[in-house]
Amino acid sequence: MSYRLIRSKRKSISIEISPELEVIVRAPLYMKQRDIDKFVYDHREWIIKHTELRKQRLANRPKEPTLQEIADLKLMAKEILPLKVDYFSDIMGVDVKSVKITSAKKRLGSCSADNGICFSYRVMMYDNDIIDYVVIHELAHIIEHNHSKRFYDTVRKYCPDYKDRERRIKW
Repeated sequence: MSYRLIRSKRKSISIEISPELEVIVRAPLYMKQRDIDKFVYDHREWIIKHTELRKQRLANRPKEPTLQEIADLKLMAKEILPLKVDYFSDIMGVDVKSVKITSAKKRLGSCSADNGICFSYRVMMYDNDIIDYVVIHELAHIIEHNHSKRFYDTVRKYCPDYKDRERRIKW
């Protein structure tokens, strides 16, 4: 099994599967090559399983939109997301400073320390129930500015099946 080895001043060895499906092994500077090879061999089932999971996520990832689709998604986001924020913020009893639409690629939403909410236009590529979950998730950050148990208790209160919805957007 081939892998890329990265040695550094660390105390333990780890394996990761990159977004490009490359097996990356991180190991301490002093670790012997045969010990690294044995570690990789001993974890071959984990590597195979997680490579397959990563492949499935990549296959389910939304395709990159065209320029026209981006323009359409941005228009939809500017029209629909503020309405959803108003609706859910009333239910949740939170005050939102502002709602902005961004072109973020890695996150669908974010909440600033001053309760401003940003959404990537990409959230509009998902089903309505996923969009609702992302809105609820970001509004819950106004109550709890972290990802603690209390934060997820708040999310669960307004979106009981949030774990299923969250799984559907992981890539």
